[in-house]
Amino acid sequence: MTVAGLLLAAGAGRRYGMPKALVRLGGGRLLVERAAQTLREGGCDPVVVVLGAAADRVRAEASLGDAIVVENPEWPTGMGSSLGRGLRATLELGVQAALVLLVDLPGVTPAAVRRVAALASPDALVMAGYGPRRGHPVLLGREHWAGVAAAATGDVGARPYLSAHAAAVRVVPCDDVADDRDVDTPEEHTGSHA
Repeated sequence: MTVAGLLLAAGAGRRYGMPKALVRLGGGRLLVERAAQTLREGGCDPVVVVLGAAADRVRAEASLGDAIVVENPEWPTGMGSSLGRGLRATLELGVQAALVLLVDLPGVTPAAVRRVAALASPDALVMAGYGPRRGHPVLLGREHWAGVAAAATGDVGARPYLSAHAAAVRVVPCDDVADDRDVDTPEEHTGSHA
């Protein structure tokens, strides 16, 4: 089953003070580079990266290898438009499912990506589980892309669609191999994620 990695990296990072795609982790790697590599190492092929804020700078500074980079001109409207743009770009790739990851989740590992992607099918709806919480990565089978894109508005991604189809969502425990805490401020960046 072919699974595309869909990395959402378009936000301005207002709380952080800069686009999180350009945040450097310990060792100098950009969050966008790390996330794209996590998707690749987790078995996703191809990897689609959606850029928006400071897209030219991200393209210039980030080493994204063979990732397919698409720009979302509507990025200021929120994550929903980036998810929709990424799914539309992925439609042309002939894959059966897209595994969605946000750029600011450095604790998500290739092992978590592999676990979630293992359930890929055209009708899959899968979320990683972290104790009682559900989080990323999220696997969306091709049959759901139009519905997800239509429901994704503002700063809301696939959650409304997943909530409306809760009975079909499978949860894969990933808390033993990953951490889905996001990095919203520089103080969090200097903590356990560095």
